[in-house]
Amino acid sequence: MLYKSKRHYSMLFLVPYFFISLNSYAGTCTLHITRTACPGMEKDSYAKCGGNASCDENKKTGSADSCAKAALEACDNVAARQKQTKSKEIKADFDGKPLEGGKNFCDPNRPDFNKC
Repeated sequence: MLYKSKRHYSMLFLVPYFFISLNSYAGTCTLHITRTACPGMEKDSYAKCGGNASCDENKKTGSADSCAKAALEACDNVAARQKQTKSKEIKADFDGKPLEGGKNFCDPNRPDFNKC
């Protein structure tokens, strides 16, 4: 028999559990989103923030790098909303710590901004 002792059997279960636990850790990524609406489109532009220009959105991410990536992706101003939202400012925290000094992840000169 390959595995004769109980110790070997327990190791068969503990090792995979350890790696699964490491992969399942997710930190809290908080995106601080502020939208600038096109003139007269405040209601539609701010709808994603419950009618407010600014709100926070929490995401589960595994690292500060993946949180920064989520912040960059959230900058997208899809075609259907370009006549509603002029621009966005997105800052991010990972586990309560500001990413990259609290910078705005959205370039104000993006081609999908200022399309009102």
